[in-house]
Amino acid sequence: MNNVRFATALHILTLLHLQPEELLPSEYIAGSINVNAAVVRKELSNLRNCGLVESKEGKGGGSTLAKPATEILLSDIYLAVRQHSLLGRSNDPNPACPIGKQINAHLEDLFTEAEQAMIQKLGKKTLAQFALQFS
Repeated sequence: MNNVRFATALHILTLLHLQPEELLPSEYIAGSINVNAAVVRKELSNLRNCGLVESKEGKGGGSTLAKPATEILLSDIYLAVRQHSLLGRSNDPNPACPIGKQINAHLEDLFTEAEQAMIQKLGKKTLAQFALQFS
């Protein structure tokens, strides 16, 4: 994954978990991440659609976790923001080449296997466990 969506989402959710008594506005979250609030609002919308965040609009509004951090696996967060294969995409090889005509199928298998291993690893840790590092 060659973008920052997982890191951004994990940062947002960690903040929400560690400040459960407050509805956190996107501007506050953006200040912590050091990004534009529009980036945070877009990611919050995605996390809300995935059932990880609840939000209240308007004055005094903000966001909070939709369920306990002990029920949110890091793999849930990864899958919520995943857009492309972790290792990228295959290339466009020469189909007349003995390697080129077969490599994409083998790369796809390799990419899928590697990503599944990572998802399995992330599935062993909850947001609550991750957030313990900040206490």
